[in-house]
Amino acid sequence: MDETWEVVRQDDLGNAFTVSTHDTRVQALARVLVLEGGVPHRQLYRVVGPPAATDRTNRDLYLHVLGVGRDVRSASWSLSAFLRALWKVSLPLRDQEALAPDDVAALFTAAAVVAPAPYDPAWSIKDLALPGDAPHDHADWERVILSQLADLEDFVHHPPGPDARFGVDAPRPSGSGERATPPRWYNFEPATYLECAVAGALGGWDAADGQRTPRPGAPQKSLVRLLPRLTWGDLSRVLVCGQLYE
Repeated sequence: MDETWEVVRQDDLGNAFTVSTHDTRVQALARVLVLEGGVPHRQLYRVVGPPAATDRTNRDLYLHVLGVGRDVRSASWSLSAFLRALWKVSLPLRDQEALAPDDVAALFTAAAVVAPAPYDPAWSIKDLALPGDAPHDHADWERVILSQLADLEDFVHHPPGPDARFGVDAPRPSGSGERATPPRWYNFEPATYLECAVAGALGGWDAADGQRTPRPGAPQKSLVRLLPRLTWGDLSRVLVCGQLYE
């Protein structure tokens, strides 16, 4: 019998009804994030189905994110639009200390189908510096992604030029707020950013995928390993690798 997962909504009287049915657990979790509408989790929706995870290893997550990258490339998304959508769908999960790999995969899936949040000009001048030495919670992860969005907005007004893929610093003009990320950028397109984000932070790539070419004599693939629950600090590193990893 085929496995399916249902998204179920519970009303104020305790009655539950099925909203949608999905072929994978990640698709169902992503649907919940979209339905929550970018607000703190209200526990109105839940996923019903086999508890087994869809994405267990770094390889599983890497391949999943490659697929998301292909989707957003086909839809001609800008990197800013995708990151604004990613920030939006993260809000229902902000009270969780760590996310299972399926929840991380669902974040990226949901971001590819939800309308992005509008850019807030206040982000360009806001103090987004981390309060500690390293990102810790969702608030810190938010500082990282908003810092990247502010940089991308600056690049709109000060284009990086044709050699940007070789590395360029964000302009960060006078009046910019402090930011949580390094100024250096290599990846400006969503599919490339996503591939580098997971490959750099978590691994899971294989040269046979056709996405990266290792140097002569270097390993042709990364080690495949089970993924633990990922903290917001881990996910902050994913974002920074999206910006910096080559």
